[in-house]
Amino acid sequence: MNKFIKELRRREVFRTGGLYVGIAWILIEVSSIILPTFDVAPWVFKLIVIVAFVGFPVALILAWFYDITEEGVLTESEKVGPPETLVGGRQTDFIVIGVLAVALIISIYLNMNDDPLVEEKLAPVSVLIADFDNQTGDAMFTGLLEQALTIGVESAPNVAAYQRTSAQQLYKTLNPEAANVLDKAAAQLIAVREGIQMVLAGTISADGSGFDLEMRAFDSVSDEQAFEVSVTAKSRSDVLVAVGTLSEKVREALGDESFKDNDGATVENFTAASLKAARDYVTALDLSYLGKHAEAMEFFKAATEKDPNFGRAYSGWALSATKLGKKDEADALWKKALTLMNTMTERERLRTLGLYYAVVTQNFSKAKESFSELVTKYPSDAAARNNLQVVSFMTLDFQRAADEGKVLLKLYPQSALYRSNFALLATYSGEFEAADAAAKQLVAEDPDYAVSYLVIASAAMSRGEYDLARDAYNDMLTATKSEYDESMGILGLADVELYLGNFAKARELANRGIEDDFAKNHLAIASTKLILVGQSYIGEGNNKEAGKTARRALDAATRTSQKVSTALLAIAAAEPSIAREVSDSLSNELQPQSRAYGLMIEGILLGQKGEHIAALDKLRAAMEMADMWMVRYQLGQAYFNGGFFAEANDEFRLCAEDRNGEATAVFLDDVPTYRYLAELRYWRGRAEEGLGMTAASAEHYREFLLLRPNGGPLAKDVKKRLPE
Repeated sequence: MNKFIKELRRREVFRTGGLYVGIAWILIEVSSIILPTFDVAPWVFKLIVIVAFVGFPVALILAWFYDITEEGVLTESEKVGPPETLVGGRQTDFIVIGVLAVALIISIYLNMNDDPLVEEKLAPVSVLIADFDNQTGDAMFTGLLEQALTIGVESAPNVAAYQRTSAQQLYKTLNPEAANVLDKAAAQLIAVREGIQMVLAGTISADGSGFDLEMRAFDSVSDEQAFEVSVTAKSRSDVLVAVGTLSEKVREALGDESFKDNDGATVENFTAASLKAARDYVTALDLSYLGKHAEAMEFFKAATEKDPNFGRAYSGWALSATKLGKKDEADALWKKALTLMNTMTERERLRTLGLYYAVVTQNFSKAKESFSELVTKYPSDAAARNNLQVVSFMTLDFQRAADEGKVLLKLYPQSALYRSNFALLATYSGEFEAADAAAKQLVAEDPDYAVSYLVIASAAMSRGEYDLARDAYNDMLTATKSEYDESMGILGLADVELYLGNFAKARELANRGIEDDFAKNHLAIASTKLILVGQSYIGEGNNKEAGKTARRALDAATRTSQKVSTALLAIAAAEPSIAREVSDSLSNELQPQSRAYGLMIEGILLGQKGEHIAALDKLRAAMEMADMWMVRYQLGQAYFNGGFFAEANDEFRLCAEDRNGEATAVFLDDVPTYRYLAELRYWRGRAEEGLGMTAASAEHYREFLLLRPNGGPLAKDVKKRLPE
């Protein structure tokens, strides 16, 4: 072995290898900078790297057999006499060391100063696309080009396209007499109001058998033109393709060049649908956004008949069917939409998946994954961030929900939707003062913005200002433009009366419009109202009527929140069979929250049979699955019933102080449930009494009686427990 190493040294193999490595290293590092600068194809750099690696063993083999001497290149057998190799000697050692040192310095410098290699992060840009100025006389193009351009422009990761239908509605609110249009002037007004940075205004005109399309971008505040781009369509059937090309030019003007790596994907996206199919699709989108899902479904269907591979039309159709509760039809449509995701843009594919998981399977964890990927690839997608905020909230990731809300407010600081979402989230977090301020600001700007009154009422309840809460819900009834918001106002008023122990008044309110809800097949609202009716009976000690109401409420229930509330009502009314029916149903659902509620109900039923340890095991398992307010509240009662007063007191304290915001809508669905905090005072008093905390217990009992002086069986029990 030593002889072989000596022979390698004698033949200068080590020196040759070191020199080769140094030179190749320098060549690769320099190429990584120079080649991209001159837009050389990436395969050239890959070839250089491959050649460098392949050449290394070749260089070593050549060094073994040949020497570079003063007389030329000679083989070992040809060397006779004194000629020295030019690669040998101390001088060559210094050269090798120098080359390696230079290579090392270049490598270190590039790694420490790698800004040229880091892709520049584009600043987010929010845009509102105004109506095209249609100078062709062809009505087919009206309203169509804007939607097609939106799909293309929003493929840029830095562009957030504001919902045009929302802008049109807002403009109509500001100018009730105005036509349902969004010309440049209207778009600029909305852009300034909503904090949108740029307005895009386009024109389409005929040019013989072809068409010219132009697009100008304006700063929303200064009205200065930022850029202008244009394309030409050879014929009517080529217009959508031209819009795809136009969108790429707009993206490039806004700093995005990622479309250059997609082999024309934006253009191909528009060749998939005929003009008439696209026209029907746009009409359906506008109708669905306005909540007219039955009408929207007809246009979605028409679009798919004209273009059977129109994936986005199937997903829109499926969503409308889901909203109308047409489960079988919706399931078939979602299945079809999922098979056509290859016809969608990457952005639309991820949106479709996210909506499918969130709306159909209610697999909020998977929905969160899809929307997270969407905002990673398209950081300026406001709709995606809003959806991510919702599903994060539904998976109890309140921090992520809050973070997404902050980003949305940076993108659209004036948006009423995102500001109201912030106010609702602040309410659930128990930050009532901040939520109240945000909601009141929204009402000052738009008194008809109904959801704001939910926040204002909750904040008033937290301060003990119950008349102000009633005023807020009554204002909601006056302001509302929808049956849903009207129902929320009624439910809010009934919730206030239940909180205060005015059971007959609460029942009167909850019964308002309930038969009409059944007639219109608004089962979710009807079920929620029936639950309040049943709870009013429980408050009065009328278990028989409460049990009857529980059965009817469960028959109408469509959501997990209604099923759980019905089960709790049935347990209170001594109808355990109804509760078992609910727990069996929930235990087979995909969502962990649903299964957790199933375990919670099982635990309560075990506790009623005196199996307190088994009950606690079920409830603790439920909390580990999903740490929700109602689970902790019931866990506190289970601890109390088992004689574990310290544990019970701690759970009740947490529900009342640390997480009281969640009690405003315990199922996180914006339906008022402040009433649970009234009975919580009773249970805190019971736990403190069990611990011998006489003064604290008496204080909570008195608070309960102040709220409900004639509050049924619980009030009678409290009066017995209070010292004379």
